[in-house]
Amino acid sequence: MKNVRVLDCTLRDGGRIIDCAFQNQEIKEISQRLADAKIDIIELGFLRDWRKVEYKGNSTFFTDVDQIRPFVNRNKKNIIYAAFVDFGMCDIDSLKPFDGTSIDAIRFGFTKKNYAEQKEEVLRWIDVIKEKGYKLFIQGVNSLNYSDRELLELVDMINNVHPYSFGIVDTYGAMYMDDVDRLYGLIDHNMEPDICINFHSHNNYQLSFAFAQEVIKLSGTSNRQIIIDGTLGGIGKVAGNLNTELIVDYLVRKKYYDYEFEDILDMIDDYIYKYSLDHKWGYSTPAMLAGVYKSHPNNIIYLTKKFRLDTKDIGEILSMIDPAVRQRYDYDNIQKLYTEYVADKVDDHTQIEQLKRLIEGKEVFVMVPGNSLNTYRQEIDDYISKNHPIVISVNFVAEHPEIISFFGNAKRYSRLKEKRNGRKVIISSNVKSDTDQDIVVNYHSLINRGYKYFENSTIMLLNLLKRVNPRKVTIAGFDGFSENVDKNYVDASYQNERHITEFKELNDELAKMFGEIVETMSPGCRFDMITPSKFKAVINGNRNS
Repeated sequence: MKNVRVLDCTLRDGGRIIDCAFQNQEIKEISQRLADAKIDIIELGFLRDWRKVEYKGNSTFFTDVDQIRPFVNRNKKNIIYAAFVDFGMCDIDSLKPFDGTSIDAIRFGFTKKNYAEQKEEVLRWIDVIKEKGYKLFIQGVNSLNYSDRELLELVDMINNVHPYSFGIVDTYGAMYMDDVDRLYGLIDHNMEPDICINFHSHNNYQLSFAFAQEVIKLSGTSNRQIIIDGTLGGIGKVAGNLNTELIVDYLVRKKYYDYEFEDILDMIDDYIYKYSLDHKWGYSTPAMLAGVYKSHPNNIIYLTKKFRLDTKDIGEILSMIDPAVRQRYDYDNIQKLYTEYVADKVDDHTQIEQLKRLIEGKEVFVMVPGNSLNTYRQEIDDYISKNHPIVISVNFVAEHPEIISFFGNAKRYSRLKEKRNGRKVIISSNVKSDTDQDIVVNYHSLINRGYKYFENSTIMLLNLLKRVNPRKVTIAGFDGFSENVDKNYVDASYQNERHITEFKELNDELAKMFGEIVETMSPGCRFDMITPSKFKAVINGNRNS
């Protein structure tokens, strides 16, 4: 008996690129020819709520299992026919009982949020599907969103309800190989052995075929039954899916399975090619960014078509969307963020080249306005006098006129207008310049929106230095935050008492952001600190690695 089976979801997930608007005759032919090619499981479409969707045919958005009956060939005894139900998007109570004339199975998908907020209702839907007599496939939508502990709790539920299969789903095409190994291992070691593992991926990183082979290899250690999803030609939104023809060819050549590979190729020519002329799918850099930011594909489609943006700009706008929100799509929100982004964006190639001529290959001494600038004043002066580095102060104007000032904070920039007069000043583009003498660099290139405190000006300056290649960065005054607020800054003009409850989180994030910068710039650039700092261990750790 096969321990690997192929599920083709061309008519369901693949069809989303054309809003599932297949013609009836085409649905019938694709279903029949997939069965003739010995594909094990054929997913014929979605089941949607009849109160919200009007079914008129020529669509794989069905509202009743009776509508699917014409596309099922009951002479094919070993084929499982399925439809997909999204939690909350179907009238589950109107589901007709299984009678052997239509679909055999229902794939039921729900999110972590659904399960956390409506667990009892999710379990009720599971009970209804089982009680109506269908094989139950449970799909853990966006599997990466679960922590290990949460996933194990979900597996406990799976063991209790005992479905036919449980799916690992790479909803946003964001997995790497270690994610597949981790998720498969956790599930395989803790789920009842007679429940299949179903793997569904999207090809944002061009890894779907590699993932499928990895899952097949992992399944060999426990003889667990697995199901691999694919679509003809990889058809699907944005990056698309695993190509059915690739996994079929692999299983024929490596496992000696009896799929009709040439028939699959003929189907691509006969049905899928015409859609590729008008609809683009497959790898692209915007699709890759959808994986990076774990974003709903509609966000990518909208940004690409509506604004004709460069790929880099698409990534920046995606990063501006809250991580939970970007898993959905809200075009009004994207429009607002686009407006904000354009307002702050500058072309800084000339400015970066100017800074490279000044800094590349040299030592930069960064003066952060921590209290240790006071207590270590002599050591700092001696170091600068002896080593002659390029000195840059963060959000303040130092006494010596040759010291450059960097401002990432609009309030500090505005407050120090008189002191800035005649000085060399660098600002990020979110700070509105009041003179044409400032060097303005692109704000969006200096921040990492994956962090809560991404606008820390010291981190912004270090990210700027990453672009201009110094040979060494020496830092003073980067003390970190203490509950003794009087000793956090060089003078009382910096007020942060209202953030005292956030200091631990702030220090932790600064350490992580600083660590990423040090690791990226090393070994080409060395880092050192000449004043005490909560972040000194970051440099020491990098030296030891």
